[in-house]
Amino acid sequence: MGETIDGDFMDLSYLKKIIRLVENSDVDEVEIEEEGKKVRVARNRNSPIAYAGIPAPFSVAPQASAPAPLPPSSEAVSAPAAKAEPKYHEIRSPIVGTFYRAPAPDAEAYVEVGQKVSQGQVLCIVEAMKLMNEIESDVGGSVVKIVVENGKPVEYNQLLFLVDTQ
Repeated sequence: MGETIDGDFMDLSYLKKIIRLVENSDVDEVEIEEEGKKVRVARNRNSPIAYAGIPAPFSVAPQASAPAPLPPSSEAVSAPAAKAEPKYHEIRSPIVGTFYRAPAPDAEAYVEVGQKVSQGQVLCIVEAMKLMNEIESDVGGSVVKIVVENGKPVEYNQLLFLVDTQ
């Protein structure tokens, strides 16, 4: 048997096979639970490909993200800087779940594009494990874009809204 992670939890070669299956398929995410421990493998450019262990309780409050990897060359840095696009504040999902724009199917959406929002105002709900988590704006401004469609799944740190703070 190959190396194991966290005692007798899962064989490292087994985990590598799962990662390869996700990489070579149209599947975006796989989560496996054995003996009360979980492994989640997901395609996401902004976070690690896989993690193992017992997940910590999550909070809806904004979390610090890992430092971004260094760009391979200075040319890659200068290309995005050449664009003269306005810089908007990004509001991202603090958890994995399902995105809902309204508190109920027959209710009006929390916010619309062009609407002014204030810090602490509820923008949407992300449902995770049957819990409805209200996502609040961490800035005041005007909603420029709603990136995710209602009822669609979202990943941790996925962009939800763009807000113009000026």
